[in-house]
Amino acid sequence: MPKLRIAAVPDDKPVKVTAELPAALHRDLLAYAEALARQSGHSVDPLKLIAPMLARFMATDRAFARLRRARQSPAGDGEG
Repeated sequence: MPKLRIAAVPDDKPVKVTAELPAALHRDLLAYAEALARQSGHSVDPLKLIAPMLARFMATDRAFARLRRARQSPAGDGEG
């Protein structure tokens, strides 16, 4: 079985967010949680996968990284 990208769910102080997911995405989330449970040997709450999935997505989005760096650099530093 190929290794899943989300290997562990970090235990961090949460901020409550309410969102609506399309039914197909919810089914995929449930399937991912089942696959992860088979791989890790213990059950996984599908809702707890959303945060690490979003974090991984944003961490690997190059355009987003460039925008964040641009916002964090001092104005007029000559970099671009």
